[in-house]
Amino acid sequence: MSMSEACADGGKWLDAHYDPVACLNTFSSCVALADLSGDGESRLVVGDLGGQAGMKLKVYRGTALMSESSLLDLPAGLVAFFMDLHEPRIPAIAVASGPCVYVYKNLRPYFKFTLPGLEVNTLEQDLWQQAKEGQIDPVTLKEMLESIRKKADIPLSIRSLRFLALDTNDMDEFVQLHKQQPIRRQTVITCIGTLKKSTADEDGVSCLVIGTESSDVYVLDPEAFIILSKMSLPDASTMMDVTGQFDVEFRITVACRNGNIYILRRDSDKPKYCIELSSHPVGLVRVGKNVVVGCTDESLQGFTQKGKKLWSVVLPAPITTMASMDLPTRGFQAVLVGLANCEVQLYRDKNLLSTIKTPDAVSSICFGRYGREDGTLIMTTKGGGLVVKILKRTAVFEDRDGAPGPPPAQSVRLNVPKKTKLYVDQTLRERESGVTMHRAFQMDLSRLRLAAAKAYVKALESSLTPMSSSLTEPLKMNAVVQGLGPSFKLTLNVQNTAACRPVINLAISFLYDESLYRIRSPFMRIPLLVPGLIYPVETFVECTSDKGISDIIKVFVLHEGRSVPLLTAHINMPVSEGLTLN
Repeated sequence: MSMSEACADGGKWLDAHYDPVACLNTFSSCVALADLSGDGESRLVVGDLGGQAGMKLKVYRGTALMSESSLLDLPAGLVAFFMDLHEPRIPAIAVASGPCVYVYKNLRPYFKFTLPGLEVNTLEQDLWQQAKEGQIDPVTLKEMLESIRKKADIPLSIRSLRFLALDTNDMDEFVQLHKQQPIRRQTVITCIGTLKKSTADEDGVSCLVIGTESSDVYVLDPEAFIILSKMSLPDASTMMDVTGQFDVEFRITVACRNGNIYILRRDSDKPKYCIELSSHPVGLVRVGKNVVVGCTDESLQGFTQKGKKLWSVVLPAPITTMASMDLPTRGFQAVLVGLANCEVQLYRDKNLLSTIKTPDAVSSICFGRYGREDGTLIMTTKGGGLVVKILKRTAVFEDRDGAPGPPPAQSVRLNVPKKTKLYVDQTLRERESGVTMHRAFQMDLSRLRLAAAKAYVKALESSLTPMSSSLTEPLKMNAVVQGLGPSFKLTLNVQNTAACRPVINLAISFLYDESLYRIRSPFMRIPLLVPGLIYPVETFVECTSDKGISDIIKVFVLHEGRSVPLLTAHINMPVSEGLTLN
């Protein structure tokens, strides 16, 4: 597939660079853009998880690899942040790896922060002390550690867990090797982010925010690297998004391993809000005041910062990665979603704005300023390729809601007026006498139904309807008046609605005001009516008045030998326009 064939996004993106053998194995959390030299040109910083070449911290300038440094452990996340106010304003790079955060300044190792150790089970310590002194053998040690693991609130250390996984022959050697060393319980970092310290400026000093496997969230001071705040979560964090300032107000949105999303605030060390998802999250992006979550059930969902669900979109393939697209110069914010079907879709709310075809499934996405271009989209593929696209300055994104469902106008809130004193009084009255009001309503409804039923029966009995209620002569009739006047053509369409029985000995008679109208044939006989056929009966009506008024003509369908008509029709005659013109 050529790159020209791979671009099916309406010409909004320019293909700047594609290297299918860049050998980059990374995720969106380990990719960042930063001006590392202070010359106005942003570089691409990648935490490469490695393959055959090992784990590396790679820096790209343009299309070329600028530098690379070895990493001691797998990177869990990578961020660029300003740790001081010194000139020139050059950001530092923080790489979360294992239990440590490695800080690089000017692409050189600057500081290493290690997470504080966790509390160790006292019973576990006593057992290892007894094993050190030779009071218990390895088999007894294993049995007692097994009982502690099932009942104790504090988990066992890594040493004990490894010991429990050993065969009986290897236990004694393991005890002799480790019994002199103190027991430690150390957690690891699962995700990392940045939080502005006191100002929201783009080059403002930022704190590091760290999520750990022990379900804790730490906020670190950017200069002394001491813990400023510690917050607890119900489960281990996997992704996070941070907004606000530490000294003013902030929100930390965290996706946890239990499938829920929790929102932490400055005034509490526990989650303020909780978003329960139908499936596990695989992507978390904040757009404005809303949170967009990608889930394993191939859906993209939007929530408010208090956890209220706003919308949901079904995607054509599973999500591989997500990232935000922020263009402050245009005031444009959207979400980039990488899919397993080799597509990257751009969403603003639930509206699909653009679709980018890629030569391979995307593993990481990063959008921002690269070099001197503000709108640069950088992607890495599962095969290790590097794709760079630049947003055209003339590109315009139009919202088009392709998802089936109600129109967008349905979600617009109505301008509901404020509650008045009269409304409040009526509400209180309804609460106090609700039963009485309901009974009165039911009584009026029953009376209305009774009156309607009586009127219907009366109409049927007196044949005042254009449909016959007789079972032997079931008839139906409608009338059509044609003409402007003074002469009108009156057509009566009579139909026998019986299944197979014909109707005979019928006649039609007219009742009208003889001072206004004159009918050529006021009495007519109807031939035999075959079931199902419509028989038109025509006559002419002449208006004899020049006063410009009209009246009703009554039509009766009669049966010979009966005084009660089978059916009746009232024809509202139009005003004669012919006499008015004369």
